[in-house]
Amino acid sequence: MAGEIALDEDLAGRLAGIALGHVGREFPNGLVQTLSGPENLGRPRDLHPIFFGSLDWHSCVHGHWLLARLLRLFPDLPAAGAIVAHFDQAFTREKVAGERAYLARPLTRGFERPYGWAWLLMLAGELRRHDDPRGRAWSDTLAPLAADFVARFREFLPKADYPVRAGVHSNTAFALALAHDYALIAADEGLRALVEAKAADWYGADRACQAWEPSGDDFLSPALMEAELMRRVLSPDAFAPWFTGFLPDLAEGRPATLFQPARVSDRSDGRIAHLDGVNLSRAWCWRGLAGALGDGPVAILAREAADRHLAASLPHISGDYMGEHWLASFALLALLA
Repeated sequence: MAGEIALDEDLAGRLAGIALGHVGREFPNGLVQTLSGPENLGRPRDLHPIFFGSLDWHSCVHGHWLLARLLRLFPDLPAAGAIVAHFDQAFTREKVAGERAYLARPLTRGFERPYGWAWLLMLAGELRRHDDPRGRAWSDTLAPLAADFVARFREFLPKADYPVRAGVHSNTAFALALAHDYALIAADEGLRALVEAKAADWYGADRACQAWEPSGDDFLSPALMEAELMRRVLSPDAFAPWFTGFLPDLAEGRPATLFQPARVSDRSDGRIAHLDGVNLSRAWCWRGLAGALGDGPVAILAREAADRHLAASLPHISGDYMGEHWLASFALLALLA
């Protein structure tokens, strides 16, 4: 489509530079943990030997995913040497053991569930795609930590009777979408089947979505994230009628909110800055959905909406740390869709 924003080496370099600026930045830091005693206290890099930067654990994880993805796509990127050097010192057996030790502490059962779980698998899946010896070594080193989170998904999903439709970290459609990606890359048929069954259970009967969004601190679109998940887990023949029933009025531009980028009134406020994320994640979902809709009018509207949302927030992925520590990853999701 004319005017579509695309990823090129210059933009990739900018994204890599942003991530390299925060994945090793320990402070400010928003630690979230439940303490069982004073012995649990510690500085971020002691608690999390790899993922201590980027303000919070999950943002540091997906900052590493961004760097791994860009290194694979643009191996001659000027930042490639810095990425390799960072990964070589980050992905060591000792540091992975330290991350796993944190998970073994009492009261960590819900740590980063499900958002951080999904992003860790996304990172592990990306490293599996690196076909050079260096990438394979990083992947092999991280594999035990990935296995821990696969085990947590397998333990949690069968007893999770209800989805979470909020547009924030607890959103279950987002987590299932990323876990499904990992299951396909890792050829983990058990995890894939579990994710697909849970998606059908949670969302298969949904119809006539009202899309009352965004809420004031959303960074995901509950409606479009659900649709993007179902696009991934259903066959094309099954997805088409499900999508028509879920959002039956798209050809008429309804629900209108899904076509209009969110306004971000204060990018220094971490919660309000989430709304740049909702624009970027909508662009990601709209592009993915458009690819499944052929060349009809809804597909055209989807592509136009994707470009509108991406243009609204791509210029703002850096400048204030409240957005800078995480937005580039969501920009990359949209650019790659």
